[in-house]
Amino acid sequence: MDQKILWAVNHMPKTDDKNLPIMGLEEIAKARTFHESFPQYTKTPLTKLDHMAAYLGVKEIYLKDESYRFGLNAFKVLGGSFSMARYIAKETGRDVSELPYSVLTSDQLREEFGQATFFTATDGNHGRGVAWAANRLGQKAVVHMPKGSTQTRLENIAKEGAQVDIQEMNYDDCVRLAAKEADETPRGVMVQDTAWDGYEEIPSWIMQGYGTMAMEAGEQLKEYGCERPTHIFVQAGVGSLAGAVVGYFSNLYADNPPAFVVVEAEAAACLYKGAAAGDGQIRIVDGDMETIMAGLACGEPNTISWDILKNHVKVFIAAPDWAAANGMRMLGAPIKGDAPVTSGESGAAPFGALAAIMSMDEYADLRKDIGLDENSRVLLFSTEGDTDPDRYKNIVWKGLDK
Repeated sequence: MDQKILWAVNHMPKTDDKNLPIMGLEEIAKARTFHESFPQYTKTPLTKLDHMAAYLGVKEIYLKDESYRFGLNAFKVLGGSFSMARYIAKETGRDVSELPYSVLTSDQLREEFGQATFFTATDGNHGRGVAWAANRLGQKAVVHMPKGSTQTRLENIAKEGAQVDIQEMNYDDCVRLAAKEADETPRGVMVQDTAWDGYEEIPSWIMQGYGTMAMEAGEQLKEYGCERPTHIFVQAGVGSLAGAVVGYFSNLYADNPPAFVVVEAEAAACLYKGAAAGDGQIRIVDGDMETIMAGLACGEPNTISWDILKNHVKVFIAAPDWAAANGMRMLGAPIKGDAPVTSGESGAAPFGALAAIMSMDEYADLRKDIGLDENSRVLLFSTEGDTDPDRYKNIVWKGLDK
C-alpha cells in the first residue's frame, strides 16, 4: 500500500449546466421503457450491506450489482443498446418509443433500415454490449481493444459475432482508430461513450441508456425505506457513467442532492487531475495507463460528462490498484449476515475506496472533506462481475493485486 489514495475537493468554476437536461427524468424513463421491452430484462439487485456499514462506521451501504445485467456480467449493454436504437430511430424517422425490442428485431425493420456497421473501442464490457446488441438487431460490429486486454474479454466479444482485435495502442488511440474506420466505411457508425467536439449525440444517448441503472437504484432505495442517500460513489473512466449517475440523481433530488464522489484508477485519473488544477479545463492522461481496473483505464474525459461533473461532484478520488483489490475481496467475503457480491476490478473500486477512507486513520481528512460519518447512507455501483474470471481468482483467491 505504498501508493496513497489522492483526492481533490471540487473548487472548479461552475458552468450554465447546459448538459444536465440530457439526464432529465423523462428522458431516462424513455430509456428504461426501451430496456424493459427486452425479453432478457430484469432489475439487477440492490444489495444492502448492514453489517459492513456497521463495521465501517456509516449508517447504511447500498450496492447496485450489475453482474446480473442481461446475462453479460456488466452494465455497459444499457448504453450500447439504447444508443443503437436511437440511431436507427433517427435514420427511419421514428421516435425511439416506437422501436421496442420486438420491432427492432423484426424482419420488416431490417428490410427498411438495412445494415450498418457499428464501430467501437473497448476495454471489454462496452464492446461486448455493442456486439451483443448488434447481433440481436442483425447489424455488424467492429471492436478494437487496447494492448493489455485479456484474451477472455476478446473471446466474449467474438462470441457475439463481432470483428474484434487487440491493438498495440492504448484505449484512447483505439477510440481514434475506430472513429477513423467508421468515417471511411459506408454506413459506418461510431458508438462510443466518450464525447468530443463534433461527436456528442451518440455519447449522450449512451449516457441516457446508463440512466436505466440509476433509475432502478432510486426505486430500490425507496423499497428499502431510504428516500435519499446522503452520498453516492461512482467510478469513472472517461466519465460517461459518472456523468449519467450524477446527472440523473441531481435531477431526481434537485432540492437536496447527495454528496457525489467520483473514483478513478490512479494510473488514468484525468478527472481528478482536472479537479486538482481547479480551473475547469480538461486534463488528459496518456501512455500505457497500467492498472487492474481495465474498464477505467481511459485518459481523455467525455466533454458532456465533464461539464456535469464539475458542476455537481464534491470530491474526485484517484485510487491505487490495492483499493480496488481490497474492495473485491471484502465484497466477495463480507461480514457474516451480508450477501456476498462478485465484483470485478472496476466494479469494486468505489467500495474499496470507501472502505479505506472509513477504516484508515491517514484518510481522516478525506472522510471529513466528503462528510462521511455514522449518519451517512451510501449508494455505490458494482458495474461488473468477474468479467475476467482468471484475474478475479488471482486477486480474490490468490491474494495478488494484478
